[in-house]
Amino acid sequence: MLTPPHHSGLVTPGSISHTGPAPDFFEGALLGNGGLGAVVTTRPDAVVVHFGHNEVWDVRVEEGHADGIGTFAEVFAKVAAIDPGLDELTDDPWFKQYNDLVRASYDLPFPRPFPCGSLILGFDPRRVEVLGHRLELATAVCQISLLVEGVPAEVEVFLARDADRLWVSSRTPVFDRIRLLPDPVGLIPDPRTGSSGPGPEPLPPSSDSHPAMEALPNAITDPLPYAASRRSAPSTGGMLAFRQVLPTLDPAAEDNAFVLTATINAEVREGSRPGIDGGPHPDGPLQVSLPSTPDLLVAVSLVHGTAGGTTQPELVDLGNYQPDYQRSGEFWASYWAASGVELADEFLTDLWYRNSYFLACAAAPGKACPGLFGPWSYRRIGSDWHGDYHLNYNVQQPFWGVFSSNHPELHEPYVSMVDHLLPLSREWAGQYYGLRGAAFPHSAYPVRMTVNPYPDPSWGWEVCETPWAVQSLWWQYLYTQDADYLRDRAFGPLKEATLFFVDYVLSSTERGGFEDGRLHVFPTVTPELYGLRPGFRYNADCVVDLALGRFLLNAFTEAARILERSQDEVALLSQVDDVLRRLVDYPTSSEVIVSTPGEDPAIVYNVPVAAMPAFPAEQVGLGSEPAELELLRRTWRNQTIEGGNELVFAALQGARLGILDLERFKRDVRYCLLPNGTATDRVRAVHGRYDDTLSFDFMSRGGIWVENFALPAVINECLLQSYDGVLRLFPNWTGDASFTTLRAAGAFLVSASRRAGVVEEIRILSETGSGLQLEIPWPGGALLTTAGSTEKVEPGTTRLTTEAGQSLVFTPLD
Repeated sequence: MLTPPHHSGLVTPGSISHTGPAPDFFEGALLGNGGLGAVVTTRPDAVVVHFGHNEVWDVRVEEGHADGIGTFAEVFAKVAAIDPGLDELTDDPWFKQYNDLVRASYDLPFPRPFPCGSLILGFDPRRVEVLGHRLELATAVCQISLLVEGVPAEVEVFLARDADRLWVSSRTPVFDRIRLLPDPVGLIPDPRTGSSGPGPEPLPPSSDSHPAMEALPNAITDPLPYAASRRSAPSTGGMLAFRQVLPTLDPAAEDNAFVLTATINAEVREGSRPGIDGGPHPDGPLQVSLPSTPDLLVAVSLVHGTAGGTTQPELVDLGNYQPDYQRSGEFWASYWAASGVELADEFLTDLWYRNSYFLACAAAPGKACPGLFGPWSYRRIGSDWHGDYHLNYNVQQPFWGVFSSNHPELHEPYVSMVDHLLPLSREWAGQYYGLRGAAFPHSAYPVRMTVNPYPDPSWGWEVCETPWAVQSLWWQYLYTQDADYLRDRAFGPLKEATLFFVDYVLSSTERGGFEDGRLHVFPTVTPELYGLRPGFRYNADCVVDLALGRFLLNAFTEAARILERSQDEVALLSQVDDVLRRLVDYPTSSEVIVSTPGEDPAIVYNVPVAAMPAFPAEQVGLGSEPAELELLRRTWRNQTIEGGNELVFAALQGARLGILDLERFKRDVRYCLLPNGTATDRVRAVHGRYDDTLSFDFMSRGGIWVENFALPAVINECLLQSYDGVLRLFPNWTGDASFTTLRAAGAFLVSASRRAGVVEEIRILSETGSGLQLEIPWPGGALLTTAGSTEKVEPGTTRLTTEAGQSLVFTPLD
């Protein structure tokens, strides 16, 4: 239909195709604009589009546990008094009662992302057959292929980038009915009261109720992609809409609501259909019949906000079709032009482009940060674990590749999420811990909260989550060198996290009775493994706390220097220096790092904790001392992971260490692939938290795992590494490859190619004039060309000064 915009990358992003009907949610094509999400499915009798939104939630937050939480000191004293010989802390009557109390709110089935309903466009399967669909990644357009009375036809579906509108167009008469279906599950009843609140309210489509309807330009007007074959369209159209009010348990908050509206350029009418009893069954309030109309155009819009502000549907001006298509195409053309890869391996090339596409559908500046399953939901899909923010990797991981892929703008929703959590985290640090700064929670929601929603010590005492929450804020500065951003958005949270971590570590020695002259982290909990244990077994000096703590303290020190605040922060920086000098070493056993002292190195992990000094903590890598590097390589190879949290995580560690087997990585990804092109989380091994009775696929139906959209980060790190300030080309790559404008630390945009085992050329654009350190990949040295001059560069690591906007080209000297 429309001509795709020009793609200026190395290869076209490709497409995701499905043959035949795709009725299952996980077979459908994914569309999204960072807020609104749509899943385009096909049945043998209909096209069905399911809607969700990052900002539409069942916002019921129950906080009845608040008065019973107590303080950290009180809970610690009682836990310390529990018999250390018990198998589980919950074997102690007091702790079981306390644990039940602090978990009670989180055990409720809300808050959760709320599915926003479905559009059903039905047809007669006697005359229409679904052949399949194709999602074009270059344009984010889904094309559904049909046979209509034996003649090929197409239906086109796309989502506006800058408005919450989905468009469906067909030049051939296909559909005979249209229906809006509120989510069949809807509001989940409160298990304590049985009440679920009001159901969806159909909105009357008459022109008396909506006089603006008659003012709409319902006739299709030029320019449209199929103007040449356009027939006359009716002068009036139709509209279907419903409003869903979502209750809140906060008496001070207004109810929130959304309205889903379908505007149709055909004169709809009420009809009836024969039922199984043979009699006619009239169309319901959200279903109407469609005439045999060519050039059908349907616009579905979502409006959300407070109940009082969304009482009317959004009647879409159908003349916006072409402008929406144009703006959407311009966005995607610009997006793909920012960077690109061309790899000899087609599977990895597709993996890079597909997941780059998915992430841009799930996240956008100015929109809410996606939770576990992003903006795609239907029935209970998208509701597991509340679909919320888990701060022990899940919410961070989707953004691990945005900087190297040269899409730092996609990180903005995460930065805003940190801003959203900061007041609650400050209060938690002060009132619960009695410490300075901010202590970030284990789990959180994108809705109003007044207390930590999940203060269970078995998870809430993961000290690592505070430095982890703010880590990528420093990365954004490192890769963009944007001092304004560092001052205005990043420095405050970095300081708050530093204050808490320093205070916690400095108080740990006395709390734990350590007498070795070193500083410790106690008590703490290693992610997804032991929880809190009787006698605090495995609850001290977890490697993730030590590694991410070092990252945080070094980042804060450097940020203060860059912003010339070292004198203002002299007391805190003195404490930071003390902690960095005296913090205990990583725990080891049998010549590998383990997650916590005393651990058997054969333990089955859920998260690849032991190798965290390589990634995400970035304390050990290819630029480290050989002994440190070899220790981490042994550790990474030793890790047994039970599956579900490692697909990106462990592979990134291996890439950073230069030992990732890309063929094994591809097989691991294929094991997790779904028909829609996304990678799910699947179990890999028992003897950890899982046993032989478990379905290894139990996580696959939970939703679209947004965390795995970070898969391009693995490929990026195999092509280019720069985290420590030294640019290394193809550090974990053996085949042919080219890439354009991947982003490196120091705000460098790097392009390079490798053929027959030799790097052919390196092009670097210095955005801000940072000092450049480049590991020359040629044993004979390089020729550097810049601004018309050429000079010889010796082999090894070269250090050069650059100017803002300067282009540098390196070629082999021989």
